[in-house]
Amino acid sequence: MIPCRNNARTIGRVLDSVRGLCSQLVVIDSGSTDGTLELVEACREWGGKEQCEVVLVQTQWRGFVKTKSMGLQACNRKYALWLDSDEPVSGEMAASVRRAIADDVDAAKVQRVVEYKGKLLMHSWQPEWRLRLVKMELVRDGRARFAGIDPHDYLEVDSGVAVKSLDGVLVHDSFETFSEHLGNQLRLSKTSAKSLHAMGKRGSVWKIVSSPIGAFVKQAVVKGSWRDGYAGWLAASTSAAGALMKHVVLYELGRGTTTPTK
Repeated sequence: MIPCRNNARTIGRVLDSVRGLCSQLVVIDSGSTDGTLELVEACREWGGKEQCEVVLVQTQWRGFVKTKSMGLQACNRKYALWLDSDEPVSGEMAASVRRAIADDVDAAKVQRVVEYKGKLLMHSWQPEWRLRLVKMELVRDGRARFAGIDPHDYLEVDSGVAVKSLDGVLVHDSFETFSEHLGNQLRLSKTSAKSLHAMGKRGSVWKIVSSPIGAFVKQAVVKGSWRDGYAGWLAASTSAAGALMKHVVLYELGRGTTTPTK
C-alpha cells in the first residue's frame, strides 16, 4: 500500500523495488498532477511472475492517519506491506519480506534509513524501526491500525501480537538537499503544531528556547550523527530547526494570533 501526491521524482523507484514482490498494488492518491499516476498505471503492464493487480484509489487528502487507513482498508491479500512514496525496498529487505510471509509471521518491522546523495545515513535519526508488514486478518479483527497524530502516524498492533524484525533497510529518499529538507520541516512542523493545539497543548517561551538545543544534542551527540560526516551535522541542524518551527507555531496558536486551518 502506497499513499502519494505529486511524487513523480521518487515513486518510480519505489514501484520498481516491489516488482515481483507484490501480487496487489494499492495506491491511494490525493490529487497528483505531475506524472505520478502515469507511473502507477504503467504497473498494469507488468507481465509474467511480476504481474499484479493495481488498485488506484483517488481521494482528497484526509490527513496522514485517515488517508493511510483508507488505503489499508483497500488491501485484500493475506498481508499488507505499507510503503511511503519515497521509500524503495532494498533487495535484502525484499528477501526478508518473502521469508516472513513464508514463515506466517503476524507482523514485522524494519529499520528505515535516510538516503542523502546516494549514501545511507546510518547514524542520523537512528535507530528508526517502523512496523510495515502486517497480516490483514489483524486489521479486519481490529488488532492492527494506523494511529498517532498528524504528521506522526504509525502502524500499530495490539499487545500480544508477535512482531518480527526484517533484515535489510527501508531506504528513505525524502529529499535531495538539506535546503529542501528545511522546507519539508516547515510544512510538517505546522501540521504537528496544529495537531498538538487541537489536543489542548500550548507552547511556551521555554520550549522555543530549549527544544532546538535538545533536538540538536539528541542527533549530534546521543545518536552520533556526526559520524555521517557533514550530512550528520546538517541532519542535527535541521532537526533543531524543525523543533524551533513547531514550538513557534504552537506558541502563536496558543496566543490566539493565528487561526489553525483544517
